[in-house]
This record gives sequence, C-alpha cells and structure tokens, in this order.
Amino acid sequence: MSEVSSNVGSTKIFENDKIIVWNFELQPGETTPMHKHDKSYIWYAIQGAPLDCDDEHGNDLGIFDVPTGSVFNIKCENNELEVMSEIANGVKFPVTHNAKNVGDTPYREIIIEFKE
Repeated sequence: MSEVSSNVGSTKIFENDKIIVWNFELQPGETTPMHKHDKSYIWYAIQGAPLDCDDEHGNDLGIFDVPTGSVFNIKCENNELEVMSEIANGVKFPVTHNAKNVGDTPYREIIIEFKE
C-alpha cells in the first residue's frame, strides 16, 4: 500500500482547539491521494460532482453523487465513516480511501472536522 495522507482537504484554511476547516478541490479526472479520516466532520458542496471512491486495498466503493449545495454530516467511529445527514443517510465508507472526480466540471467543498 502507498503512503496514506492525514490531509483530508486540499488546503487547511483555519484551525483552533475545536475545529479544522479545509478547502477541497478536485478537477475533472483528478484523484485525491489515499487519505484517512480520524475525526467526525461535515462538508458543504460548493460545486458538486460524482466522486468514484476506492478503499486502501484498491476495492471500488462505487460512485458517490454529491449535488451542488448539499451538506453531509459524517460520523467517524470504529474505523468507519457513516453519513448521518438526510441526503445519503446510512451510507458507510472506510476511513481510508481516495476519490476521483468522474464528472465534467470541477468539484469544490468546504470540510469542517470536529476535534471533540
């Protein structure tokens, strides 16, 4: 397995004792590095796109459609991420994964990780 990043976004834009805020951008056809989430978080899709995800072993997790303007609430627990928001409620992903923008427009989201 290749190196796993702890950066869950493209650029960290703010951090204090309670949260970390990330800007995340992915051009059409671009894939993130393999990365690991270790905190619960929410994200707001500024510009949505379909994301094709793989786990750390290269297994295809399927395409996750992220509509523009959607908000996702993600619980991180027991080495698993679970969507708690209305949209995609109950969908589960491994904490370590990557994502490829399989759409034809740039993807952009803001991620807020909770330190508690």
